[in-house]
Amino acid sequence: MGIFKKITAGLKKTRDSIVGTFDSMVKSFTKIDEDFFEELEEILIMGDVGASTSAKICEELRRRVKKEGVTDPQQIRELLQEVIAEMLEGGEGLRASTKPSVIMVIGVNGVGKTTTIGKLAANLKADGKKVLLSAADTFRAAAIDQLQIWADRAGADMVRHEEGSDPAAVVFDSLSAAKSRGVDVVICDTAGRLHNKKHLMDELSKINRIIKRECPDCDLEVLLVLDATTGQNAVEQARQFMNVADITGIVLTKLDGTAKGGIVISIRESLGLPVKYIGVGEQIDDLQPFDAREFARALFDTNSD
Repeated sequence: MGIFKKITAGLKKTRDSIVGTFDSMVKSFTKIDEDFFEELEEILIMGDVGASTSAKICEELRRRVKKEGVTDPQQIRELLQEVIAEMLEGGEGLRASTKPSVIMVIGVNGVGKTTTIGKLAANLKADGKKVLLSAADTFRAAAIDQLQIWADRAGADMVRHEEGSDPAAVVFDSLSAAKSRGVDVVICDTAGRLHNKKHLMDELSKINRIIKRECPDCDLEVLLVLDATTGQNAVEQARQFMNVADITGIVLTKLDGTAKGGIVISIRESLGLPVKYIGVGEQIDDLQPFDAREFARALFDTNSD
């Protein structure tokens, strides 16, 4: 299955929820008036686009409808797709041009963090990169063993210490190994405790200092993994993590299992964070680099249903 088809299939529940309802609504209107926009805004909110983002989308649509002289509700679909694509664009490419480049992966337990790291490693390996995993989530039972399974699946090296070890020491050893082995990308797993913000902040700061000291000029991505099925709760989770880490991008998992895919738009617009990857299935190649135009197109592509 091609990349676009994977994304289209993964967005089926969201597409049915937002676009299916949108198409039904459009058929009930013969003109574009304020009632039309109010109903559209409600549909977007129900699809977890978020209230403020939905209002912005409708405001931009009003402007374009007036500017282009659009009068037929059937023409709104294309305009809506364009507005959403433009909202989502910017910063979605992964910065990994230095050798080594470092990716810190953060997120609460249960969002699919370890799985994401494994799939990301496989993705980078497929691009010809030499990848090393750093098992710096040393406090969660079995986290290290789970990461080892994914390292083996992806064909990536891994540096690990005993459970309960200092996470920063694991990262230090990982960076040393990366430099001596000619590794392209180091992916660091980190602990997912958000309830103890002070502890988490101290830990992430320590890891960050090690990276800056050992690889001062490296490309560094700090990716927050969020579970799309939690909808607007994911946005709140992101806000909390933004208080403890300099997040550079979002990985949104489990998009195929929810009708709340509108959360992608809400995260990009309300938090100003680019979405770097989306998870659209269980297979190792189902973590896809995010493409704003492809996402918007897949969201409205009912031909594949």
